[in-house]
Amino acid sequence: MKGKLIVIEGIDGSGKSTQIELLKGRLIERGFTPLHIKLPDYNDPSSTLVKMYLAGEFGSKAGDVNAYAASAFFAVDRYASFKRHWGEAYLDGNVVVADRYTTSNAVHQMAKLPRSEWDGFLHWLFEFEYKYLGIPEPCKVVFLDMPVEVSQKLLTGRYNGNDGKKDVHERNIEYLKSCRESALYAAEKWGWAYVPCVEGDRLRGVEEIADLVWREVKPIL
Repeated sequence: MKGKLIVIEGIDGSGKSTQIELLKGRLIERGFTPLHIKLPDYNDPSSTLVKMYLAGEFGSKAGDVNAYAASAFFAVDRYASFKRHWGEAYLDGNVVVADRYTTSNAVHQMAKLPRSEWDGFLHWLFEFEYKYLGIPEPCKVVFLDMPVEVSQKLLTGRYNGNDGKKDVHERNIEYLKSCRESALYAAEKWGWAYVPCVEGDRLRGVEEIADLVWREVKPIL
């Protein structure tokens, strides 16, 4: 019996890791034993091409590597992670909570393409990973929508004010704005759950966001 794959998605600095920890706590309280996966898996050799790409070894800008090539780097890492680390638990019926997944290519790579090509890219992406690579399709994707201006402040705080630690995605504000636009498009097109992290001019508290995430996840359990 297949398990439940829940994906928490969002642009860099949207608070995915924090929300996953809170979601895991709620799942444990209700008798589940969730398995947390973080992708890319930087501790595994399968992420080598991803790390080279994000470090700027193929070009100093995200757009120096086209959407399809970069997507393949991340897809191979996901395939290896599934086959080696969590596939058995998932197929045994466990709940798996993923920090990023195939959906991240829809967010970060589709933004490199003209809008007229977005539908074709999404069709290729999900068919490539779910059908041809054979990794599981999520039963729920929760998109944390954080305005780029806010996420940049949070990222700067994460790196203790050293913006030089940001990767080729994180340091490019205009690119991240495009990513947010593509994410909102994919969320509507593919039925992702939408969780706004800002209400008006107010940044929601982490527990408030967690309540919204739980409201989306609870019905599938």
